[in-house]
Amino acid sequence: MEFGVFIHRSDSRYNDRPAEQYQFPRPYLRRVEACVGKWIIYYEPSKVNDTRGYYAVAKVQQIIPDPVIPDMYLALIEPGTYLDFVNPVPFSGSDGLVERGLLNDEGRISGRAQSAVRPLSSSDFNRIIDLGLDTNELLLPRVDEVGTFAGFQDEQAPFEEQSRDRVSYIGSRIVRDRIFRRIVLRAYDERCAITGLKLINGGGRAEVSAAHIRPVEANGPDVVNNGIALSGTAHWMFDRGLISLSDDLEILISRQVNDFDSVQGFINKTRRALRPRRQLERPHPHFLQWHREHCFKQ
Repeated sequence: MEFGVFIHRSDSRYNDRPAEQYQFPRPYLRRVEACVGKWIIYYEPSKVNDTRGYYAVAKVQQIIPDPVIPDMYLALIEPGTYLDFVNPVPFSGSDGLVERGLLNDEGRISGRAQSAVRPLSSSDFNRIIDLGLDTNELLLPRVDEVGTFAGFQDEQAPFEEQSRDRVSYIGSRIVRDRIFRRIVLRAYDERCAITGLKLINGGGRAEVSAAHIRPVEANGPDVVNNGIALSGTAHWMFDRGLISLSDDLEILISRQVNDFDSVQGFINKTRRALRPRRQLERPHPHFLQWHREHCFKQ
């Protein structure tokens, strides 16, 4: 197996945190073992309301027995590898099935499509990555030996080389920051979650940044619910622990702030952070708790 697909539902009953772990029962153990050390793509079934289709990529680090539930296991995701797609990729596109390895000899969808864990070919991996990371906006440069970017030449390069290029690409911190900014700002409609302001500069660029709630340096993943859109001042205060958020997104102000009244006037009138429309894009309590315990100055 070169790559794999893990099926995950946003309403799953399993103890999944896609950026950190994937829970599965014993019958899938051998299939998941084949994915250790390899890249997988997450897929959400079409039966889920507002499905994301193929929506993220990550690398499996190891498998451990679930410490709580017998005959269940956890596939642990290698820190720093999870990445949400810019554009979720539907199961079928204008050119037909995106994961073409699911077709049988008669050209019909095989029973493999129902498997929660399944192998993925290099060609299907490349195709899904290209669609998910928006190659129309040149998001797939190749890094050459001196660190400059040149375009892919997919027609000439073999699949193995193409896959290495894409794996190198999705591991680049510069690239990941660029993609993370796009998905977070889109979730917040380019509006600062603390002030409520949506400011666009003369060049048409939003004057707001995508902040990690749990920083990358502390193994914070590049997942949208570990992100929040913040203006410059709000970002500075958040990173330094002068403001934080409760699990229900109440804005918390540190007692160490030297001008409490001005900060009160700075935040939006609801005293709660703005939240994305989709539940799964909202800050996860798991990351908010980390920020309060490790960053926020009480």
